[in-house]
Amino acid sequence: MRTASVLAKVPIFADLNEKELAFISERAVPHRYQAGEVIFAEGDPCAGLYVVESGQVKIFKTSASGREQVLAMETAGNSVAELPVFDGGKYPASAAAVGEAALLFISRRDFHALCLEHPEVALKVLRIVGLRLRRLVNIIEELSFTTVRHRLAALLLRRARQQARGAERDVTFTLINSNQELASQIGTVRELVSRNLSRLQADGIIHMEGKTVTVPDLRRLEEELEGGE
Repeated sequence: MRTASVLAKVPIFADLNEKELAFISERAVPHRYQAGEVIFAEGDPCAGLYVVESGQVKIFKTSASGREQVLAMETAGNSVAELPVFDGGKYPASAAAVGEAALLFISRRDFHALCLEHPEVALKVLRIVGLRLRRLVNIIEELSFTTVRHRLAALLLRRARQQARGAERDVTFTLINSNQELASQIGTVRELVSRNLSRLQADGIIHMEGKTVTVPDLRRLEEELEGGE
């Protein structure tokens, strides 16, 4: 069954046996979302959690002025909104599809039933929530103590490392995000992203042609992080 095979790849369900997977997969409701479509909004009552089957989902907060801060980008195989399922509170942030996305929805009641039968699932959720908390602490630290250039360099280095496959020089990747989306991820505004991309290019740390970024030497990009706070 396709749903069961999808859920088996999700960390919180990974060790369930065939019968247990069948229990939860029979209750998982598939949903499809278009690019930019909101999955749930901050403050909505929590009806359940989601599993990303395909596509990408951004978790974000929006200020009163409309400025957006991305907290996480979740891809296939990840679960979303585990915490409010447990504490009974509202969704603490919003979620939206980045492009077309397919998700599986599992209601709070069904997930609680699974956890009562299999307490190890709840322990796995606690580990995931702990990782998310560490990520949020890192975001707060970066926003509080580092410059826009530092945060942008860190993002570019992460993307480059994903493509490098051990290479240290002439690493090329494509920026699929707009400058506005990049700004939302690093806690700034579009104009500062554009300005700092231009400065990194002028300094020879990156080279850009359209959306294609080449990093001539990853070590120079790493040095930006060592001395850019």
